[in-house]
Amino acid sequence: MEKIEYEGTVWVLNYNNPQPLVDHTLLMLEKHGVKREDIVLTETPNAKVGSIVVEIWPYELVVGRVRTTRNDSFISGTEFTIELKLDENGNYLDYL
Repeated sequence: MEKIEYEGTVWVLNYNNPQPLVDHTLLMLEKHGVKREDIVLTETPNAKVGSIVVEIWPYELVVGRVRTTRNDSFISGTEFTIELKLDENGNYLDYL
């Protein structure tokens, strides 16, 4: 399992995702080495160059590192993805 190397805040982009998905996201980030107190759920991160930004999708988390910022926007490159698995009832599985 790949660990997320970070300093400071890990920004998690949450655009009205369902609570079970958000809860599972937090659990998976913890399993990848992120402390819960370092995670900030937001729609608009105040990310600096070098910060970690995580995009939540229904079946995966995209972990990226901010490469540059411009006019309150950021550009990040994907570091890796974390697959989220569901059982036949649509419940997220803790597979690690």
